[in-house]
Amino acid sequence: MDRRIHITGASGCGTSTLARVLANRLGSQSFDTDDFYWQPTDPPFQTPRPIADRLALMDQMFIPRADWVLSGSLHSWGAPVMAYVTHVVFLTLSQGARLARLRARERRRFGDRIAPGGDLDAGHRGFLDWAMGYDDPGNQGRSRASHEAWLATLTQPVIRLDASPDPSTLADAALDALIAAD
Repeated sequence: MDRRIHITGASGCGTSTLARVLANRLGSQSFDTDDFYWQPTDPPFQTPRPIADRLALMDQMFIPRADWVLSGSLHSWGAPVMAYVTHVVFLTLSQGARLARLRARERRRFGDRIAPGGDLDAGHRGFLDWAMGYDDPGNQGRSRASHEAWLATLTQPVIRLDASPDPSTLADAALDALIAAD
């Protein structure tokens, strides 16, 4: 069965990891919105691409395919992509667990550059503050509240999963839920 799956949730809840594991199990490919949202820079994640450029690149890379798994967040800009999505997986995870995952991921990515006094220290702290704002009901940006409001508008099946299990167990749960949603 052809599936075009969008996995979303707060930063640090494991959307990219689940996308890779799920795509592998389905014999498909995974993509991440960050690769389309941001222009390549050093340090990364500094300059967003214009929306039209993001969408054009996504169309070139994967949208016409019969199946794919896309992780990340589309809710504020990706309506044209959502027209192709067949299923949405929404991951949730406690703020403390997300913060621990984000800190570990950023240390793997950037090493000493994010240490106090490193060239990415201030940006790293700002990123963690932004990510922890996800659960603030008053947050006007990417937040749990904005995701919930967006999810309520979708016509695709929305599968809600707790992201605390290991990636393999989480992928098992996602596959079971996808089969049940078909």
